[in-house]
Amino acid sequence: MGLGDSFKNILPKKEPESGGKDQRAKELTTKKLTTQTAPDASPIIQKAGITAKDPGFWGILKGEKPYSVDLGPGEIGRFAKEQIEISTKLEKHKAERSGWMRILKHPAKVLLEKPLNILIVTAPLAIIVFVLGMAFIIRDYGMSVIFTTTLLDDILILSILIAIVPVAFMDFRENRRMKNLEEALPNFFRDLAGMNDSGMTLPNAIHLVAQGEYSTLTPFIRRLDNEMSWNTTFIEAIQRFRTRLGTPLSDRSIDLIAKASKAGGDVSEVLRAAARDTYEVLALRSERSNNMLIYVIIVLISFLVFVFVIFILVSTFLTTMATAGSAASAAGAGAAAFIGNIDLFFYTRLFSHAAMIQGVCSGLVAGQMGEGRVVAGLKYSSIMLIIAWVIFRFMI
Repeated sequence: MGLGDSFKNILPKKEPESGGKDQRAKELTTKKLTTQTAPDASPIIQKAGITAKDPGFWGILKGEKPYSVDLGPGEIGRFAKEQIEISTKLEKHKAERSGWMRILKHPAKVLLEKPLNILIVTAPLAIIVFVLGMAFIIRDYGMSVIFTTTLLDDILILSILIAIVPVAFMDFRENRRMKNLEEALPNFFRDLAGMNDSGMTLPNAIHLVAQGEYSTLTPFIRRLDNEMSWNTTFIEAIQRFRTRLGTPLSDRSIDLIAKASKAGGDVSEVLRAAARDTYEVLALRSERSNNMLIYVIIVLISFLVFVFVIFILVSTFLTTMATAGSAASAAGAGAAAFIGNIDLFFYTRLFSHAAMIQGVCSGLVAGQMGEGRVVAGLKYSSIMLIIAWVIFRFMI
């Protein structure tokens, strides 16, 4: 055995030149693919071609995330751009949900959302009507028309009615809607508690109750049933139900039910308690309204008495005095000095202004006394203002 044979197994074997190059290229390719994409990496990462490294057991102990991603400059720029676009869209959507952007995007929804929101349109419109009307009558008749005719008063009354009549109508309609919804709540809570006591689950109880008739509350109950049929949780569905109703009494009752259900209490007992509370609140409200109705009637009658007295005063006493003053002036200076000249137009206009002001203020007082809200008195103010204007404009 020679020396070469002794080190034969130790020395590396010499491979053919072409075959060695192919083998090395294959090994390098395999190593590169293994380094770029780990076998267990996410399909999204594999599809994106992003380098993902497996930190291994010791790397995880050091705090490295599994398959930590190394982003290149191109990927970082693309992701940063996407984040900026998302943030911009969120800010734009947030701006559209409040302020003037919401008014411009959903004008009808904003105006009908609350009764006072209609003032956004009616108040500027009333100001425009008054300014243009005054400008036209001054242009056609001169400045003296302000003191010698009632045209300016007519334009002012029209402007006030344009401003307050839509608000009064919207408030009356919203108050009636809330009253009808709240009157149906006790029966709904009581029926739901009875169904739940019989062994039904809340979704099944709501589905059965939704087949009944609860006046204006029925569409809201059926929508609640539809939401729960799509596997929406009871707490989430009842909170949406509360938001859609939007009345103070429903907010308090439904919030109590949702919290009791979340805490795991006896929902049936809570539903009965909510039904009793709602019924008692409605009874107290009705009793208060009945007791205060007499005072509202007294306010209205007081205004009518005031207008009637002024009507008699102007049509009889002041007219007679004005006629006597004119006759005395024609007879002689002494009689004219004793009786004096009476400006019937001035006194009539003064009394008309007093009646209209009292009508508006009395209406606001009646609303506060009868319903506990000043805005509720705008309907009384509108009616009494029209009565005073018609009497002094066409009957005196």
